[in-house]
Parts: sequence; C-alpha cells; structure tokens
Amino acid sequence: MPQFPNTRLRRLRQHDWVRRLVRETTLTPDDLIWTLVVSDSADPTEPVPSMPGIERLSVKAAAAAAKEAERLGIPAIAIFPHVDPGKKDETGSEGLNPDGLVASAVKAMKDAAPGVGIVCDVALDPFTTHGHDGVLKNGQVLNDETIERLQEQSVIYAQAGCDVIAPSDMMDGRIGKIRAALEEAGQADTLILSYAAKYASAFYGPYRDAIGSAKALSGDKKTYQMDPGNSQEALREVAMDIEEGADMLMVKPGLPYLDIVARVKMEFGMPTYAFQVSGEYAMIEAASSNGWIDGERVMMESLMAFKRAGADGVLTYFAPRAARVLNG
Repeated sequence: MPQFPNTRLRRLRQHDWVRRLVRETTLTPDDLIWTLVVSDSADPTEPVPSMPGIERLSVKAAAAAAKEAERLGIPAIAIFPHVDPGKKDETGSEGLNPDGLVASAVKAMKDAAPGVGIVCDVALDPFTTHGHDGVLKNGQVLNDETIERLQEQSVIYAQAGCDVIAPSDMMDGRIGKIRAALEEAGQADTLILSYAAKYASAFYGPYRDAIGSAKALSGDKKTYQMDPGNSQEALREVAMDIEEGADMLMVKPGLPYLDIVARVKMEFGMPTYAFQVSGEYAMIEAASSNGWIDGERVMMESLMAFKRAGADGVLTYFAPRAARVLNG
C-alpha cells in the first residue's frame, strides 16, 4: 500500500481541472429518464401537494415537456397517468382504453418530439377503485388474471407509439407473457424495462398522491412487491425477468436499495436503472425548502450515487432541473 509522504492523495484534489480529469464517475443528461404525471383534467397543470415543484400535466402540456426534454438532451420520459375517479373501476378497465389518457399522451408526445423515447408504466393501480396493481378478488390480487389485462394494456400502449413497456406490477411471469403478446401483435421492437426488483416500500406515498390512488388503496402491497429485507430474492426475480425477455432492468426505490443496484449490475451486466421515487424527491425538497440542505447539491449528489453504484441511468422527477445544471 502506498505510504505518506510519497503518496499524497490531496495532490489530485487541489484544482478543479485535475478533479475533473481523474473523476471516476460522471453524470450527463444522457443518464436521465424524466418521470412525469399526465392528467385528463381540463386544467393545463395541477400541483401535487406532497411533491413541491411537481405538477400533473395535461396532454398538451406533456407534449411541450417532450419538446423541453429534447432541448435539454434528456433521452426519454416515463409517464404515469392520473385519471378522473369516475373512470376507475374494480378491474382497471380504463387502462385498456385505446383512446384513453396514456395512448393520447404518447401520440401527442411522439408527434412533438419523435426522437425522445417514451416509457409507459404498465399496471392497473392508476385505474382501479381499490388502488391495487391487479385484479382484486376477496381481498387477494389474482396473478394470472392480472397478467391477461397487462398483456392487453401493453399492446395498446405499443400500438399508440410507446417505445418502452415498463411493467411495475410484480406479478409472477408477466414479462414472458407480455413479450409474447407484443410479438403476436407485431410489436417485436418494443423494449421491455422490467421493474425486476420492486420493493414494498414506504417511499411511494407522494406518488400515490400524484396519481390519485393514495386514499383508495385498501391494505398494502406486500403480497406481490418484495420484502425490504431480501436481496437474494431480488437476484432471482431479475434472473427470471431476463429469461422471459426483459431488455432492461429496474430497481425501485433507488437510494435505500443501492446495494441491490450494485449487485444486479455486477451479477448480470444488463442495462440497469434505478428509480429515484417520489418519497426520495419529497424528502430532498422538504429539507431544501426549510434551509436544512443545499437542495441543488444534494440533488446532484444523489443522482451521482446511482451511477457510482453501477446504474446505467436514473428515473427521476429531478431530470429537467438536473439537466439544466449539467448543461451549464
């Protein structure tokens, strides 16, 4: 091991130019996927109370956001729907509407900025009256019946122009079934970004507020999302999703599960993404607004942490703000 004084590590830290020259991990706009909520409200924008600075966007406003992503160099946007409560039912049938909110938003965004990738969350919770990610019967989320609906939902989104299908439901076997449905529908080039290791986390609260499912949720999601204490199980989930045809992998939430991000990337070498979820965003914003932290520096430091852990990119509500910082 090199010894002091022959080795002085501070020599490599004394000037900005040398710090940049020897930096091991870098972050650019290419590493960002902008997460945003689209709404069927008549209002162009609606603030999300638990996420300061985040708004639900109309289809027209979402199209403008796609143009902004193009200008900032953000390669992709992940969209999450907020639909009128009157359109929700027990089985989430509005999620299968080919003329519904998601399909309309995808078409408008692709027309506005064809070069920006669109990632579509595939799950039923934004569309169900009970707030669960699947078909609920006698208090139990049914695996196979849910998958049938997810297959149909995925094909509708792909036909609308969605580039990446991102199943977030954590039903067993859904990646293989969705891949088969896409192939049969002539959508073989559609990518699948699997929520391969999605934990039953307390960090999702503000998101449920944003999509309008927080008050509706009956019970919890522990029978299908992963136990926070498990890491070996995450590797099994990932291995199954790869075998079934996933093109890319996701770990969700992000910061509390950096060890999982690192293990997944090291074990499989697949394109791996972390989701900096709503609770992570809200904590940073709340502390920043109270003057307890430097919000911009913490934002950038947290994004760098994902890259350092091995993530190829980050889904984050901070994407446009971070891109502006990175673009100077």
